[in-house]
Amino acid sequence: MNKITTCLAGAMLAVATNATAGGILTNTNQSIDFLRNPARDAAIGLDGVYSNPAGVAFMPEGLHVAFNWQYAHQTRTIQSENPVFALGRKNHGLAQKTFEGVADAPIIPSLQAAYNKGNWSVQFNFSVPGGGGKCEFADGLGSFESVVGGIANQLQPLGATGYDMDGYMQGRQYYFGFQLGAAYKITPNLSVYGGLRMLYGAATYKAKISNIMVNTAGGYVDFGSFLQGATSTIDGNISLINAAIAQYQTAGVDVPTELTVQLAQLEGTMQSLNGLQKYSQGVNLLCNQTGMGVAPVIGIDYRLGAFNFAIKYEARTEMHMENESTVNEASEIPAVNKFRDGEKIDEDSPSQLAVGAMWNINDDVRLNLGYHHFYDTKAHWYNDTQKLLDGGTNEYLGGAEWDVTDRLTISAGVQVTRYQLTDAYMNDMSFVVNSSSIGFGFKYRAGEHVQLGAAYFQTNYEDYNRVTSATPRISDSFTRTNRVLGINCELNF
Repeated sequence: MNKITTCLAGAMLAVATNATAGGILTNTNQSIDFLRNPARDAAIGLDGVYSNPAGVAFMPEGLHVAFNWQYAHQTRTIQSENPVFALGRKNHGLAQKTFEGVADAPIIPSLQAAYNKGNWSVQFNFSVPGGGGKCEFADGLGSFESVVGGIANQLQPLGATGYDMDGYMQGRQYYFGFQLGAAYKITPNLSVYGGLRMLYGAATYKAKISNIMVNTAGGYVDFGSFLQGATSTIDGNISLINAAIAQYQTAGVDVPTELTVQLAQLEGTMQSLNGLQKYSQGVNLLCNQTGMGVAPVIGIDYRLGAFNFAIKYEARTEMHMENESTVNEASEIPAVNKFRDGEKIDEDSPSQLAVGAMWNINDDVRLNLGYHHFYDTKAHWYNDTQKLLDGGTNEYLGGAEWDVTDRLTISAGVQVTRYQLTDAYMNDMSFVVNSSSIGFGFKYRAGEHVQLGAAYFQTNYEDYNRVTSATPRISDSFTRTNRVLGINCELNF
């Protein structure tokens, strides 16, 4: 039954969710300009404060400020198969069950600001580069229920024929990012950038298993009552066997082997039942985490005729999330220790390389290409889970912009994300899957100093299928959905 606590503690991280695009722990959707055309790595615009900071130096002199608001809705779906599910009261004898988590991030804010003077550009960016919302699994996870079902299966010799339970998971995670830096035009066609990014992480995880029931010949009974009755029965049988053994010993006769074997079996069962008593009221875990880290960011932008090229590198942000938790004592279970009160947990944000190119076909049309690589395996995560990956994340981006009129610009783009996943890394507690995204939207120049924008971004995910056991068949199929709406206002003085 300790596995229940293991599943709860490990699964608390599962409900944390990235707001939308990016690597395993990184959101790259820091502006509405990105949503309407994600290939912004070599674009010249105020959103470049995040995506191409060196290129912002080529914007006109003056103060530029942009406010962005995004709403993201995600689902995470796991189709699980396990023969013990057939014992569940709510599962109607089926070994297959669907577990779905719903994640809403109603307010994802970001702000970009730049002041350009001469060859210098001083820049500031506030965003949510990690997490960004709350995810809830109203029925828990398959890893919860499979443990309870497995225990009910083991208790069948004691009269158990099934189980019932309520599971619940909820997590909220925000990584607030603050980036300050400056770009300098070395020549009319070459600029460089250097800055620092600070991340502040705040997360809350809740996990619960309650109302555990055991089905018997007399109907469903509370798990604690079942344990109490089984313990009394076994304790009585142990007393009878001990009395019989004592009679043999008093008479000086060898004790039959069958009696000693039965006694050992009953004592082992009693020890197991005693270990389950502390879970008779279910399990309820709560953990709050906070942490902070700082890392450098560098960039370069080079213009060559109708082309613009840019490179940005964000160093690994070393993060240690400190726990405030209901788990107070050390445990032999690593997943529980991850959420032990006062513990500091490695949760680095991986380094990232972004490369982009833009082609100005004419004064009104621009084509964009981009490539991102996240060095996931070089980060440090709890229990070295990054080592379970086959490599870092790769993203491929393309898009186009068209100035329809002097006031209206429309754009669209695509992003393809490929993780290097393994079965060992994937589980219902924490998973990502390969995806393809499309975004489109517009920018409208409402006046000399004001620009308004709106965009829609949708990600289509693949399925990842994992078979844990062929006989009996235990498997999972993972997928997700993601939709984002955003609006912004940019002011130029």
